[in-house]
Amino acid sequence: MHFKRKELDKFRSLKGLLIDVRSPSEYYKGHMPNSINIPLFDNEERSIIGTIYKKQGKEKAVIEGLKFLEKKMELLLDNIFMNIDSHKIIPGIKNNELSIRIYCSRGGMRSQSISWLLEKYKFNPITLKGGYKTYRRWILDSFSKKWNIVIIGGKTGTGKTRLLSLLEKYKYQTIDLEGFACHRGSTFGGLGMKEQPSNEQFENKIAEKLNSFISINNVFVEAESSNIGKCKIPHEFFNQMKASRRIEILRSESNRLDELIDTYSVFSKEELQESVLRIKKRLGPQRTKIAIESINNEKWDLVCKSVLDYYDKCYEYEKVGKTNIKLLDLTDRKYDERILELINNVL
Repeated sequence: MHFKRKELDKFRSLKGLLIDVRSPSEYYKGHMPNSINIPLFDNEERSIIGTIYKKQGKEKAVIEGLKFLEKKMELLLDNIFMNIDSHKIIPGIKNNELSIRIYCSRGGMRSQSISWLLEKYKFNPITLKGGYKTYRRWILDSFSKKWNIVIIGGKTGTGKTRLLSLLEKYKYQTIDLEGFACHRGSTFGGLGMKEQPSNEQFENKIAEKLNSFISINNVFVEAESSNIGKCKIPHEFFNQMKASRRIEILRSESNRLDELIDTYSVFSKEELQESVLRIKKRLGPQRTKIAIESINNEKWDLVCKSVLDYYDKCYEYEKVGKTNIKLLDLTDRKYDERILELINNVL
């Protein structure tokens, strides 16, 4: 594994074109960031080859794979060459600053076959030994490392995400879990967001960002429950979050209402009402009715007030047992660089 780790470090450090030759379904489940999916076999072809491999052995599976490849060779190469050209990679120059990197599931026949083809055209491709499987081991190992996490906590509407963005802007080490998950973590969390990634890809994004950090420096992370929409925070990392130092942001109710109205009033009434109805059992009939009617009448402050009490109680429950909390009152303050000094003083 040590040898493969060295190979992975070298592979990741290179610049240029990164090609994932696995099937589209494998790629969707999880892939190396900035890779381009140019599948050797589509999902159905991969399934057929896999079945033959199990029932008739490797040799028969290879023969079937070659039949599929023969029919699509020209299109496959055209796709690869188009991407090579867009990256300005020059054939025959071994020390070209830009490289062609290729990986498949285990560094086996799929990546090696594409590498062999490109060598015939005087390119110098590099394949990843151990393939994506080695990469995933590295990803999962990342969450077991000790990280110096600082949690940014606070009730709904205190502007935690806005504060995290400010820290990122001024080059602090931050992990935007909600950004990676494409979800804000509540029943309203998916509004205006892109489709959520697979859980595996969510983990890949977190680990890639973590490994760009200096481990002894602070890593700022917003307080979250273990699940953000359908994405689950890696267990080892979440355990570190629960035991970490915490800055609790305090803001007035009017500040919080302004924050929520700015964020959510831009969405359609239908979307907002659907979100409210998803938690109607928890809100209760009276608050649900007020929220629905207030959305219809565009009384956004009443909408927010009707759900804030529920979310505040959830937040207080989540905070039970937490220690090492420092309070930071940002009532009526603008979220600008002057806040950074306050954060540094609190730590």
